[in-house]
Amino acid sequence: MDISVLVPIAHGTEELEAVAIVDIARRAGFRVRIAGESENVICSRGVRIAPDILWSDLDESETFDAVVLPGGTEGVERFMQSDELRHIVSRHAADGALIGAICAAPLVLHHFGVLPRSCAVTSHPSVADQLREYDYRTDRVVQSGRIVTSRGAGTAVEFALAIVTELAGEQHARTIAERIVAL
Repeated sequence: MDISVLVPIAHGTEELEAVAIVDIARRAGFRVRIAGESENVICSRGVRIAPDILWSDLDESETFDAVVLPGGTEGVERFMQSDELRHIVSRHAADGALIGAICAAPLVLHHFGVLPRSCAVTSHPSVADQLREYDYRTDRVVQSGRIVTSRGAGTAVEFALAIVTELAGEQHARTIAERIVAL
């Protein structure tokens, strides 16, 4: 299976979400690249993650089947300040790649202008008011076209499995869910 996923991280990223996304995607057999703002990213609860590559070192021509953003308030703020990440997310969204965002990260999609006005979205309750111009929902995971959003750390595995479903099919995701006793 030749499916590639980019997972950006920044200082303050919610580590449970980031690791769940990466773990489930790798269990699915996807090629996952963790792209960080620095060589050693300190997440929201102090867990340190060494990314595979820096945002600034990503090859401009490299494409991914999905770009999936974990949340975490500080990490999301850093995402929104990154011109490199803006370019990556916007380019992939325009090219029809799957775009995922969990917790506060749907704010990044809003900030970068990649959410259509009719888009159904969800997020962490703390940022819901900032996304009310969209078709806001409180479901654990919401898919609207090529955009998948989710609520927070408690929905991270379900969110990651939804990404797998979209990229590789429901049966593949179900097999992974059974193996990790998520069903």
